[in-house]
Amino acid sequence: MRTHYQAIESYITKDGSQIRELIHPAVHGNRNQSFAEATVPPHARTALHAHKLTEEIYHVTQGVGTMTLGDERFAVAVGDTICIAPGTPHCIENAGDAPLKILCACAPAYSHGDTELIETKP
Repeated sequence: MRTHYQAIESYITKDGSQIRELIHPAVHGNRNQSFAEATVPPHARTALHAHKLTEEIYHVTQGVGTMTLGDERFAVAVGDTICIAPGTPHCIENAGDAPLKILCACAPAYSHGDTELIETKP
């Protein structure tokens, strides 16, 4: 199976990030995980949220930001990879003047239903 970046429409998730699902079981027929690119606009932040079931891995491909992961806050930049365990509150803020882009791998696959907002507005 293969997808093409330009053919995939983006959408806004419950946490407020713009997502382009590069591979997702509900659309592409793979089985257990999703792989997406998230974009956070300059100086914006996603809402603090958690996933009951899903483990996420973020890999920063463009920009700089500040990651909140449980009780920790730390700077992230191109080349950084973060593992987010199920149930861990998290959000990410774009600290730069250009879009922050992150590759996101989720297992099981991302679902709005598995996203619990801890705050309603970033």
